[in-house]
Amino acid sequence: MPNYISVYKSPSTLQNKQAIAYIAVADMTKATFDVLGDIGYDATAGGYGGKSVNTLTQFYEKNNRPIIINAGLFYYANAFYFSQNLVVRNGVLLAPNQNYYSKDWVTMWYPTLGAFSQMQDNSFKVSWTYFTSDKVNYSYNKPAPNDINKAPLQVPNATFPETATVLNAKTAIGGVGVLLKDGDVKNTYVEEMLDVSSTSNQPRTAIGIRADKKMVLFVCEGRNVTPGVAGLTTLDVANVMKALGCVDALNLDGGGSSGMLVNGKETIKPSGGTQRAVLTGVSLH
Repeated sequence: MPNYISVYKSPSTLQNKQAIAYIAVADMTKATFDVLGDIGYDATAGGYGGKSVNTLTQFYEKNNRPIIINAGLFYYANAFYFSQNLVVRNGVLLAPNQNYYSKDWVTMWYPTLGAFSQMQDNSFKVSWTYFTSDKVNYSYNKPAPNDINKAPLQVPNATFPETATVLNAKTAIGGVGVLLKDGDVKNTYVEEMLDVSSTSNQPRTAIGIRADKKMVLFVCEGRNVTPGVAGLTTLDVANVMKALGCVDALNLDGGGSSGMLVNGKETIKPSGGTQRAVLTGVSLH
């Protein structure tokens, strides 16, 4: 393990719940943050994603990174894996965050989803993003206040939900549920709208940054794969990440996708019994 990356196992309880969790902490003045996965825009499929997925072990075999976790949400349709979350690699937008939601394909919402970004100046931030019809990827410091129990709001733009900037990231990954922003607990799963079972105990994966430029990658076990370990809510994870010193943090894909490899070795037990193949991963090296 590089001397600028450390790995810790959690105490037996977190947020007053039985827990099995791990964190990797990396000094980002020395470490490199990457998003893994074969992903981009496919005109034949008509969407952003890829034709292949990988288990974390397959990502390790291809990339040999000391720390690998699962990353963004995705779904499979018509022989193509569609990314629901933002991916930026080497300054290139490979996939935007999903920019719509509907239960019946009649009433449409246009939520802003969370993103964790390393900017061109190597600073880090969490924000909410929206990819417009004219292919501008806007970044906001607050979410559009959507709620499934209320009427849809207008489509986000350069001035709604606030004055936007164009996201100029070097590396970025999207998720669902900004956990922390500027040191404050946000947990904006209601506004972001995609269902990640935020209020139930589940396996979880999260990414955050501390004020001292140390990145924290978090993963916890759940669904009683180990008896009595049900997992955490997203609010639980937000509180844990804050306690670990993070100022910004984002919830990533969880459930059966959650996992962390340390030098190729599993940490938590996958809730499905074996590693799930996922579209994207995050690595530190």
